[in-house]
Amino acid sequence: MPEIVIRPAEEADAPAMLALYAPYVEQTTVSSEYEAPSLEEFLHRLRSYTEQMPWLLCEIGGELAGYGYASPHRSRAGYQWSAETSIYVAPSFHRHGVARALYSALFELLTAQGYYNIFVGITSPNERSIKFHSAMGFVISGSYQDSMFKFGLWRDVIWMAKSLRPHDTEPSPTVPFPQLRDTPVCARILSTAAGYIHLAQRGER
Repeated sequence: MPEIVIRPAEEADAPAMLALYAPYVEQTTVSSEYEAPSLEEFLHRLRSYTEQMPWLLCEIGGELAGYGYASPHRSRAGYQWSAETSIYVAPSFHRHGVARALYSALFELLTAQGYYNIFVGITSPNERSIKFHSAMGFVISGSYQDSMFKFGLWRDVIWMAKSLRPHDTEPSPTVPFPQLRDTPVCARILSTAAGYIHLAQRGER
């Protein structure tokens, strides 16, 4: 059985992560970007986001199978307890639980950091993604109609939301991810999430 590892992303991982992401930009409407970012820009995003939020990657047998990350939902103070999440999986590892594993880790880490809400924007139509997010506990919260133009068409963006905790108390400040990164709690969360990945369909035992 190949070793399965979910871990925080490092700057050295950026070229492989960018290579995975670029086809999503160039060939699909999953990303709203028209052109894949440069390595310099991708590194800037990694450095900026990870000052507060987790970027995680999944390696299977030393190969990058996917990555996922959280980013601020909005920049103003009142939104600081809400995050957006994105997951990208290599085509050869689709349907093996990689996205579920990365999401499960992100959910627990963001909860431990003190976040309350996760939002995800899904370019319509994408029934597969909507069904997947529904299975992960998201609900449809609204849509931005005709808000994205790509590949010659105007497209709706469906917004789905997941609550991480009850909204019945005044929130405390969130904990930056670097303070959680090297703790036993983080190690347990990442190890548990890796257990959700299954490889039997790839013929690997």
